[in-house]
Amino acid sequence: MMDSGIGEAIQGWGSAPSDATPATLVIADAEAGYFPEHAVTAAGGHVRGRVSWHDARERLERQGPLAVVLAEARGASDAALTPVLPLLDAIGRQGDTRIVVTLDFEQIDVLAASLCGPGIELLCAPSDVERVAALCLAGLRSGDRVHDVSRNAEAVRLQRLNQEVARIAETLARLTRGDGDTRRVDRRNGGVGEPIQGYRAPPPASDAAEVTARDIRETIRARRLRDQYFGNGLFEDPAWDMMLDLFAAELERAQVSVSSLCIAAALAPTTALRWIARMTEAGLFERQPDPFDRRRAFLGLSDRASLGMRNYVAAVGRSGMAIA
Repeated sequence: MMDSGIGEAIQGWGSAPSDATPATLVIADAEAGYFPEHAVTAAGGHVRGRVSWHDARERLERQGPLAVVLAEARGASDAALTPVLPLLDAIGRQGDTRIVVTLDFEQIDVLAASLCGPGIELLCAPSDVERVAALCLAGLRSGDRVHDVSRNAEAVRLQRLNQEVARIAETLARLTRGDGDTRRVDRRNGGVGEPIQGYRAPPPASDAAEVTARDIRETIRARRLRDQYFGNGLFEDPAWDMMLDLFAAELERAQVSVSSLCIAAALAPTTALRWIARMTEAGLFERQPDPFDRRRAFLGLSDRASLGMRNYVAAVGRSGMAIA
């Protein structure tokens, strides 16, 4: 629940300024040793101001609307971050302001527990190019002003990511209903679509073997083994890798941190964090607060995703096939 102080602070953040050059507030400590303002300028924005993490909450509470907040958390202490993160999350949720946050891998669990709104982009140990691309995507460049090749490539990747998550969500919805129909439907044109190669699961069997966490872990190890012979990147399937890892943890009654799930995805951390955000927004992953540490959160499958996974592995088992 949002506290009253944060609620009052985000009043007036509902719309970004109409200036020709979008305004950005930079949060960064002087000890960071680099100049994030350069990335803002390269992305086509201008810096409204720079503030340290110690003074960031006070500045945000009195700050007018902005296009973007660039928060450089790398190197900042947990004590400095903790008072500011809930306010950044609220701003990202409530207004049109986009929040771009840089972090180190060791900070993933702390920041991901607090920053989970749809208006927030987490960048793990980003390069200058990645930082500029994220700022462009956040809205510092629009229309015919966008000429950055990396920005266009990033937009295409995000579009594909969203499409893949939507496909996975639809597939799991069919599994939870027990519907094995794999016919592709073009709903936009009202057509029934053409059938694609697929497989309808056989009816339930009373003697079907129950899947174990060991079965899932062996599947994960077999999937990772492919990289040893064909190199990294050729068989990337982060959504499924993460779902398998969370399903195995569910069967083990274990908890999975955000950083552990990033490792399971076998991707660059920033890309893995984007997948986690989209899968959460799609209702496939759920955040589970750590009862012993409010700064941390665990991830698990939603009830819908869990049921879909159980139906999938049961159908595979009845067919005598291996979990892919």
